[in-house]
Amino acid sequence: MAVTTTTPLEVDSAVVQLGQNIRLARIRRRMSQEELAQACDITRKTLYALEKGNPRTTIGTVFSVLWKLGLMSTTTALADPDADEHGKILEAARRPQRARQPVADDNDF
Repeated sequence: MAVTTTTPLEVDSAVVQLGQNIRLARIRRRMSQEELAQACDITRKTLYALEKGNPRTTIGTVFSVLWKLGLMSTTTALADPDADEHGKILEAARRPQRARQPVADDNDF
């Protein structure tokens, strides 16, 4: 019996959009799929799958293609901890309210 895995619809949509963006960037640079694939040391078939939004394309392949297209700077916002508002709220909730009780000062002159 084969086990099938599915990805959430939002993930599928994001991967398809990323593939379309990569394809458009490649076309704007007047690069063929074969040229870009060779430059990234991947097969044309792998690049085709990435551009079509195949969610099984490895992250290393995605970053290699983005690097070759000069788009690495666009990845800095991915999972940026400073933009993670939910994570910040959870972290703040785990902080102790007070580290220790204030010490009474008996040496008051």
